[in-house]
Amino acid sequence: MENMKTARMGQHVLEFEDSTDVGDFFVEKARVELRETPELRESALLEMRKLIEGLENFNMPWEDDMYLLPFLRPCKFYPQSALKQLLHWCNFIEKNPKLCKNLRPSEEGNVFKNNIFTVLPYRSQHGRRILLIEAGKKWNTKQVSINEIIRGIQIIVLSSLREPKTQIAGADIILDVDGLSLSHVWQFSPSLAKTILEWVQECMPCRLKSVHIVNQPFIFNMLFNIFKPFIGEKLRNRIHFHGDNRTSLLEYIDPKVVPTQYGGELKMETCYGKELHELICKYEEDFERANKVGFIKKESASKKK
Repeated sequence: MENMKTARMGQHVLEFEDSTDVGDFFVEKARVELRETPELRESALLEMRKLIEGLENFNMPWEDDMYLLPFLRPCKFYPQSALKQLLHWCNFIEKNPKLCKNLRPSEEGNVFKNNIFTVLPYRSQHGRRILLIEAGKKWNTKQVSINEIIRGIQIIVLSSLREPKTQIAGADIILDVDGLSLSHVWQFSPSLAKTILEWVQECMPCRLKSVHIVNQPFIFNMLFNIFKPFIGEKLRNRIHFHGDNRTSLLEYIDPKVVPTQYGGELKMETCYGKELHELICKYEEDFERANKVGFIKKESASKKK
């Protein structure tokens, strides 16, 4: 597999970096924020493998360490905590098959062609990936279902977690809700909001460092009130509301990596969903392996024997 995969976005190039040679900036960030050292990393990986091997009828067809590190790093290399998150993730998928089961990038192209998602080509000053979600004007609810939105976000997150730099530094989200309407709000029930936040707060093997909500109309309050009861303190402290105040957003993210339509200096249209999808489809084999992770049903386990 290539060490680097790319998508052209106008005059810019988005690169998904597989290399484990992350450079001094990320090595130091990992040491300070995640307790990561070569010695601790190896011992934690060894212990986590042993813990997984001790699970009855659990299938983990990954041999490469890079598939365990996305769980170990957010848990600061405590193997028991990482295993707990892994099992929670697997159980969540089983409980929510329509949202999570059998994720394959090749089958989720519709949401991407509507340009709802943009992974910005440059990292923030903190080394984080930045995901822009335009869930207002660009989201036609008759063309793109809420399930497609959720599955698309998962696909992007899991693809970016191939990157050791993203595992270490995490991600920021910019949520643009300009044009939000009742047709959008009606897509969300309290039970769905609770499910989404369970995935974000307890299952997702990613360091979500901040969520920036921009261009919110008054009706956004109705949507946020659906989610509010299920937002934990940690996530609540990382949500920032900016409205149309561009200066406010740029206090958190370097203007050099923010598109001009949000007050930044990056001259780039957010219309490259097709190119992003083509890039992610290059990881189809990884998703096929991921779809096999979890507890084997009893009848399948007996046949295997």
